[in-house]
Amino acid sequence: MPTMSGVVTIAQESRFQLTDEKGVSHLFLLSPHALAEDDDLEPLQREQARVRVTYEPARNILGYRARRIERI
Repeated sequence: MPTMSGVVTIAQESRFQLTDEKGVSHLFLLSPHALAEDDDLEPLQREQARVRVTYEPARNILGYRARRIERI
């Protein structure tokens, strides 16, 4: 699965925005099989944490489905 690194800039419920090293923002939705919970996103956003997201393309949404989030 592909990965992307960046900073969590916005988090709301199971959605979050990741801004990559080039300044491009990407929308992610937590997968039901994600190794993370909705409650894990707010602290990452508040701290502007650098993370690596393992993701897959999502159907019917303008974004990606996050399978795993880890701090880097």
